Amino acid sequence: MSEKLLDAINEPVQLRELELEKLPRVCEELRSFLIKSVASSGGHLSAGLGVVELTVAIHYVYNTPHDRLVWDVGHQAYAHKALTGRRDRMNTIKKKDGLCGFPHRKESEYDTFGVGHSSTSISAALGMAVASRLQGAKRNSIAVIGDGAMTAGMAYEALNHAGDLDESMLVILNDNDMSISQNVGGLSKYLARLLSGRFYSSMRETSKKMLSSTPGMKRFARRAEEHTKGMIMPSATLFEEMGFVYYGPVDGHDVIELVKMLQNIKDINEPKFLHVVTQKGKGYQPAEEDPCLYHGVSPFDPETGIKAVKEIKDLNKATRKPSSYTEVFGQWLCDMAAMDERLVGITPAMKEGSGLVEFSEKFEERYYDVAIAEQHAVTLAAGMACDGLKPVVAIYSTFLQRAYDQLIHDVALQNLPVVFAIDRAGLVGPDGATHSGNYDLSYLRCIPNMVVMAPVDENECRQMLYTAFQQNCPTAVRYPRGSGAGIMPEKEMTLLEIGKGEILLETSVKKKTGLKRIAILLFGSLLKEALAAAEALDATLVNMRFVKPLDEQLIRKLSQTHDLLVTLEDNAVQGGAGSAVNEFCNQQQFTTHVYNLGIPDVFLEHAERSEQLEEIKLDGKGIVEQISAIENGKYCNKPAASVVSVASR
Repeated sequence: MSEKLLDAINEPVQLRELELEKLPRVCEELRSFLIKSVASSGGHLSAGLGVVELTVAIHYVYNTPHDRLVWDVGHQAYAHKALTGRRDRMNTIKKKDGLCGFPHRKESEYDTFGVGHSSTSISAALGMAVASRLQGAKRNSIAVIGDGAMTAGMAYEALNHAGDLDESMLVILNDNDMSISQNVGGLSKYLARLLSGRFYSSMRETSKKMLSSTPGMKRFARRAEEHTKGMIMPSATLFEEMGFVYYGPVDGHDVIELVKMLQNIKDINEPKFLHVVTQKGKGYQPAEEDPCLYHGVSPFDPETGIKAVKEIKDLNKATRKPSSYTEVFGQWLCDMAAMDERLVGITPAMKEGSGLVEFSEKFEERYYDVAIAEQHAVTLAAGMACDGLKPVVAIYSTFLQRAYDQLIHDVALQNLPVVFAIDRAGLVGPDGATHSGNYDLSYLRCIPNMVVMAPVDENECRQMLYTAFQQNCPTAVRYPRGSGAGIMPEKEMTLLEIGKGEILLETSVKKKTGLKRIAILLFGSLLKEALAAAEALDATLVNMRFVKPLDEQLIRKLSQTHDLLVTLEDNAVQGGAGSAVNEFCNQQQFTTHVYNLGIPDVFLEHAERSEQLEEIKLDGKGIVEQISAIENGKYCNKPAASVVSVASR
């Protein structure tokens, strides 16, 4: 068997040395490598398989990394990583000290922009194009946007600005769900090549110069061109109207055709839009048939594939595997919808991830997927709430950050009864810093009218969601990724008293012993770790339940009976739930010391969640170590904590 071409490609410069006719073979080898690699290590699969030919063509035509290439969404970039010197480390992807699952500027000079969230590429690439012009550098600027990223408003804001600036840049739309145009046929391929050819481009530039002195004729010629393209290729009109020259649609799996197209348009110095049609999961039949299932995967056998979602759920039931928080939410949503017809469910393109699949099937008329448009999702909910509906917005913590203005201005300011079911709160392990939900307690508790809850287990999550739904104000229930303590949720739903916590364990230390009495105030999901620490330290353990409003009566009681209050949360320590306790204790001038444990002021890189907790000393052992240090007077240099010495009475 002949040696693989891919084995000799460690950098794109080696790819460019190949003859054009060999590129299909490179694509075949690269696709095979990705299937085996991701099946072995886990990660994102179907999106990357769809852009193999496009990735090869871009690196073949453009002088990367001198030419700037921005991926959007970043999980499409696995083939890019494999071609840019990281193939031998692909088995470490999303593991501690391994490769990031997204482009990462610290990881490689080929990763020109960090991309975890969607729809940022056009803005970033436009900024790079402006920098190139102002610095007198001759660099191409390319944004590859796809896999749903084109559904967000930010992309269109950037397109509008780029067309107005008339900067030389290329936007490539990876259309992998046929949402914009029909299938690519022979006529459209011919027209795409014709419109990108040298003759047409030269004629177009000459006409622009000739008509520049007569603005009316120039506008007429531009309109005539737009309408002609619009009749032949309807998808062209929008982008032409925004100031881009549109090319396509072209077959995204014909690497030779892609190379010729890119070579034709490479030196055209104006905003260009190339529409590429691809198939998500291309080349691996199970992923082609179910690209959603193979979007993000754990290690699996590529020969047999992975089990379907229903099979996984059935297996969990058979083996009594604890439900994830996401599944608890999904079941509650269906149960609540059956009880109250006012309930509507809203998600920004995260039906599967947020647990709305069953709800979307049972209550189709009350289910709204707004695509990747978090701002719109929140204001849509506000509008619904104004007229008597009870919206539930299912959203990841990291994505709610993108709708913060709408949360304040459209929901909280008007005191509207919108429930925010906030998934992936706190550390998210292998998804890393871009997807960590470390800040929601900090940015939610400062907003007037909000009620903010953090459950310690699955049953409490269900009861909190029910409690939130009964309120006539904005509410948020934040819960982590994965499973919790393994507590089976009770079918019956119970209303919790707002702003009231509960004592789970009480210290056996008596005042006359002279030993320090410690109370751990837990906010949220670190129950296992808190129990281990409380038992080791003989400390009182309190489930605070509510971040806002605080159980001030309970804090007052604890401050009178304990020498040290330790707050514990899976959230940034700055401004979080512990800070709320500090503020109250300072206001009341309690003499009890307060010690805050939480996520430190750093961006934690990807690793298993247990490894992240160990790193920042929020595992059971680390909590004991930090509290022991505070008992011994070592208040400083604690990476995961802050200490507050409150004023005397």
